[in-house]
Amino acid sequence: MSNPTTSAPRKTLSALSNWRDYIIYIGFVAIFLVFAVTLGDRGFLDPNNLLNIVRQTAIIAIVAVAMTFVLGAAEIDLSVGAVAGLASVTTAMGIDQFGIPGGILFGLGTGIVCGAANGWLTTVVGIPSFLTTLAMMGIARGVAMWISGTAAIPILSKTYVSVFGAGNLGPVPSLLIWVAAIGLLGHVVLRRTTFGRRVLATGGNETSARYSGVDTASIKFKVLLFSSLAAALAGMLYAGRLRSGRFQFGEGDELSVIAAAVLGGTSLFGGAGTVIGSIMGALMIGLINNGLVLMGLEFSQQLIARGAIIILAVAISQARRR
Repeated sequence: MSNPTTSAPRKTLSALSNWRDYIIYIGFVAIFLVFAVTLGDRGFLDPNNLLNIVRQTAIIAIVAVAMTFVLGAAEIDLSVGAVAGLASVTTAMGIDQFGIPGGILFGLGTGIVCGAANGWLTTVVGIPSFLTTLAMMGIARGVAMWISGTAAIPILSKTYVSVFGAGNLGPVPSLLIWVAAIGLLGHVVLRRTTFGRRVLATGGNETSARYSGVDTASIKFKVLLFSSLAAALAGMLYAGRLRSGRFQFGEGDELSVIAAAVLGGTSLFGGAGTVIGSIMGALMIGLINNGLVLMGLEFSQQLIARGAIIILAVAISQARRR
């Protein structure tokens, strides 16, 4: 039997040794306090500004939930931003022709087609997901530009706009409700289901997972499909929030999404991931972007800061594996 007088110190030491598991929360609080002190007189703590941070990062957070599964399976999806832009265009066109049901069907259908193509090329043809999704990025962007004629397609449905991004349920923005719903679903699936365990097993050691009876090809196909579906939902939310479909929506989001997931504790090398951490990572990036804007930095300087965040994310990911 273990000695109770020594077990408690051991647990304390174990918790301290795993401090990196909580770095995203520590970092978020630290950055928030720094901005609260330095930018308090510029409206940083204003409730409207804080709600604006949530609105600006909500869509990134939703896609980061799906990216957690992709990275957890040791794959990557670089096409999420372009798929979001294409889905915003197809959604707007669907609403224009067939109403809200048509818009939803077109938007989600876009995600299914792109995700199925990514999954098939990766798992059946054998092309690495990095190259597959990089090619899909260009294809989706080109198709969106082609079918829209590079012009914005307006959305006039007030109901769609209210539900998908621009409305509120009482004082709560609809975007926050979407994040909570997708985040809860993703967390339960990853932590409480056989599928979630198989995703992490596939990313941790694909050979061992295969010998254990896991259909790793099916797992990879599904996570890439889910990633594109989440990107399509992001495009639909962009379209609702900004009342139009534009091929530019989602441009560059893939970098923010990957950085958010890795900052939150998902390993770039597979086998480890946390949905709640990915959402926190997205909020941290939004918090930093908002603070940089209030500081008066130029857009070019904000891009430099975003690049630094990605480098930090990779460094933390590598440190967790040591």
